Amino acid sequence: MKETATIIHSSEERKLIRNAYRRLLRSIKAPLNKEDAVNIRKAYDLAVEAHAKQKRKSGEPYILHPIEVARICVAEIGLGPTAIVCALLHDVVEDTEVGLEEIEDQFGIKIAKIVDGLTKLDGSNNADSAQAENFKKVLSTLVEDVRVVLIKMADRLHNMRTLGHVPPHKQLKVAAETSYIYAPLAHRLGLYQIKTEFEDLCMKITDSETYRKIEKKLKSSEKARKRYINEFMAPIVKGLDDTEIIFRFTGRPKSIYSISNKIKTKQVDFEEIYDLFAVRIIIDVPPKMEKPICWQVYSIITDYYQPIPERLKDWITVPKSNGYESLHTTVIGPKGRYVEVQIRSERMDEIAEKGFAAHWKYKGVQSSDDVYDDWLHGIREILEDQGADAIEFINDFKTNLFQEEVYVYTPKGDMKVMPKGATALDFAFSIHTDIGYHAKAIKVNNKLVPMGYKLENGDQLSVITSKNQKPNEGWIKWVITGKAKGKIRSAMNEERKKKGSLGKEALERKLRNLKLNFEENIDAFIRHFGYKVRVDLYYAIAQNEINLSDLKNFTIEKGKISFAEPDIEPKPTPSAPKRIRKKAVNGQSLLLINGESADQYDYSFATCCNPVQGDEVFAYLTATAGLKIHRTICPNAEHLAANYGYRIMKAEWASTSSREFVTELLISGIDDGPGVIERLSREVSDLGLDIRSFHIDGMQGYFEAKVSLLVNNKNQLNIAIRKLEQLSNVSRVKRNN
Repeated sequence: MKETATIIHSSEERKLIRNAYRRLLRSIKAPLNKEDAVNIRKAYDLAVEAHAKQKRKSGEPYILHPIEVARICVAEIGLGPTAIVCALLHDVVEDTEVGLEEIEDQFGIKIAKIVDGLTKLDGSNNADSAQAENFKKVLSTLVEDVRVVLIKMADRLHNMRTLGHVPPHKQLKVAAETSYIYAPLAHRLGLYQIKTEFEDLCMKITDSETYRKIEKKLKSSEKARKRYINEFMAPIVKGLDDTEIIFRFTGRPKSIYSISNKIKTKQVDFEEIYDLFAVRIIIDVPPKMEKPICWQVYSIITDYYQPIPERLKDWITVPKSNGYESLHTTVIGPKGRYVEVQIRSERMDEIAEKGFAAHWKYKGVQSSDDVYDDWLHGIREILEDQGADAIEFINDFKTNLFQEEVYVYTPKGDMKVMPKGATALDFAFSIHTDIGYHAKAIKVNNKLVPMGYKLENGDQLSVITSKNQKPNEGWIKWVITGKAKGKIRSAMNEERKKKGSLGKEALERKLRNLKLNFEENIDAFIRHFGYKVRVDLYYAIAQNEINLSDLKNFTIEKGKISFAEPDIEPKPTPSAPKRIRKKAVNGQSLLLINGESADQYDYSFATCCNPVQGDEVFAYLTATAGLKIHRTICPNAEHLAANYGYRIMKAEWASTSSREFVTELLISGIDDGPGVIERLSREVSDLGLDIRSFHIDGMQGYFEAKVSLLVNNKNQLNIAIRKLEQLSNVSRVKRNN
């Protein structure tokens, strides 16, 4: 966040800065050696001076930001003095006159490299997505020094916490980036608390209405929840006291984002979520005793409460791939309510809260393999795929940030952890690149399966290979992991290069006949035929998609070829929205785009989310179809704003109108006979709304209906939802997308 001004710190601001720095120093629990203490003070002084003329959007001195990022690094992630120095300096190269050479001179090459990793690209590379290019730069540092990404996490967390002074459409971009890449990455690095806060802060921006509703309900039920947790824990505490196990317990509600997700996926109301909160029992025992004591605690709990067998999750015997260890069970507590109980040691709890940093602190405590080695190896392999552009890289990288896992086995019984949704071919590539390349057939539990077979827990796989087998373009549809996609793409690029060499030879002959230099004229051919890179042009010539003997309408001047006009139009790129003259509604514009009347632009409403007047919306500048107006909670919003944030524009409703908007409702309930359709239709009709389409399915006493309506605004839509929910046989009404 680059925010500059020209005001030097006042005495009040200097006091604020000193207090923030003291708070940072108080958060450092481990004793500092002399060199670290000197470096931290030196970095602080340099940052204060470098950022002296800068302010944040809130009006605060900018230096408060790097100081707080450093504090988050040490207090909330568990990093050490090197990270504190780098966090204090993380914006100086990007935002001030201080250069990397100066950083290296004062602090050494290691700190300079980390600061360089934290510095954004200058935006002069003309990439399709500058955001993706910067993500790629930061993520590429993972395999060299993971502290770059961890400091970036702290930087993003503080920015999200202080986003209130930024315009709404810019908040949306930052939230989309955070949800798209930072929250999954926090999960993968075991930063549970940060991942949870990211998700809640993003939801507060993208779906503020739902966020506020759930937040209000959580606050109103807080006292009752505490009473229930104490009642639930009373017999368990007595049982644990009798064993003399040292323990502590906490009870807290699930995150607002998690509750919202459950409401959507389970299609239930807030009051019907059975595990609204979790009780965590944390034991203080030596590492060798962790596993038996956790199971002993489980036994004591189930002496008092009935467990639900299918809800038992043993991540102590088999930890998650991000190092998470805990024993989870769900039991039926007092008054028949379901309660999730998490049992773990103090060591497990610190790793669960602080992830990667805490994991390294305890490395070697247990005999299990390093949980990050395989993952980092996979990242290296994605980085080796030089053919992938930044957006492909980010998408491939995201598949390595999976939250749900499946456990499968090799023929020798070795366990492999794969992302949920991974296929048999993904498994082949995960064993070894050559096995993936030459996979001819794959058996699951001794039965042949298609290459695209989706893996299930407990599957045992064997891969049959052939030296004559090689990847083809269809394979990319059968895999989801970044490694497999990258390797298949690389193989295809190699194949294209081999075939393209014939096309290159043909083009060289053509240019020799015209007495033209190859290097001086190749770019003219690329532009003429609308390709981005040479390989694609050579391949098209080799495949006879381009016949060089048919070339016409070109001239040669001073050894350079030029064409009258391209046969193939290059793909359009968005620059600025096209201004047109569009008739306003009732003399007033319905929408404002960046504060101006939207009627001067070519715009339309996106069909993926069907906005209606009153929804929170944004404008997206497409390549060919003008501006598209999307809801902030559109299924496509996160991808668009995270990868193409420069195309996002502020959109807001300017006036009310009689214009009708299309929206679709999903209605479910009890199928109590042939009168269902008539009752639903009558209720809609009584509201004065028109039905565009109506589809209903009945199954074993239950119905689901899709009703497409024409409404004037969101208030009218909400009234329709409430009225339909009041029908005796209707259990749920929700807006589709």
